[in-house]
Amino acid sequence: MMKGPHKLATAVRKPDGEIELKTSELSSVFKKKFFKLPIIRGTFALIEAMISGVRELMYSASFFEDSIEEDAVDKFLKKVFKDKAENAIIYVSLILALIFSIGVFIIAPSLLTNVLKHVTDSSLILNLVEGIIRVALFVIYIFLISKLDDIKRVFRYHGAEHKTIYCYENGEELIVENVRKYSTLHPRCGTSFIVNVLIISIIVFSFFGWPNPFMRVITRILMLPVIAGLSYEINRYIGGKDKQNVLTKILAYPGLMIQKITTSEPDDSMMEVAIVAMEAVIPENGADDLW
Repeated sequence: MMKGPHKLATAVRKPDGEIELKTSELSSVFKKKFFKLPIIRGTFALIEAMISGVRELMYSASFFEDSIEEDAVDKFLKKVFKDKAENAIIYVSLILALIFSIGVFIIAPSLLTNVLKHVTDSSLILNLVEGIIRVALFVIYIFLISKLDDIKRVFRYHGAEHKTIYCYENGEELIVENVRKYSTLHPRCGTSFIVNVLIISIIVFSFFGWPNPFMRVITRILMLPVIAGLSYEINRYIGGKDKQNVLTKILAYPGLMIQKITTSEPDDSMMEVAIVAMEAVIPENGADDLW
């Protein structure tokens, strides 16, 4: 899947070996000035990415329906919503993912850290420990799912996306021979964005001290849009081709290290798929894709 300034493209290698391409215009809603304001744009970009990500995954999975068994939830949603079942599945999946993420990466670290209240009253130390636990849980989770065969393949395609983007950014012809030589690690990546969220959350949550568990959960949930917005701006800064310096390299380093788990070297067939998707979103006006 590739996203350009005006289009979203998804290329799929079908069981017969052919590459199927689907393109769609980006929603005009997110092109309005309000949604482009700093900080605010990060939250809506995250929402848009989550929705399009699930939708495109479902699209790619549709080519392999014979080998995928529907679970009880999908069957129930299709029975209830019928023609609108696809949208229902997307939004239910997002809601469940948010509940899981908030439970594991927001609430659980806070409750675990609360044990240390008997050791120290320093809100700074407690917030720091909570943040360390949060990052550790995320790294463990990513590491464990990376061992699944299906996820290994996804991470190889992820690497193909990054290599292809590097090739385009360096002005080279989009062919496998050129794409192959580039790195799978890219500073402007969703993985880096999430790592930034985890790190920035430590700083932001520290301003709220260490109130009772209920208030901690409320403040952490309410501050997520702000943290997402700040993380997005940092990702834009470190990902700008003309902004590479010592500071951007330091800021990008944690995300790039985690990308060593979430990306892997692709084979040539995977790079071919990434190239097809990339070519479909390149704007006619080359300046449109500048960060």
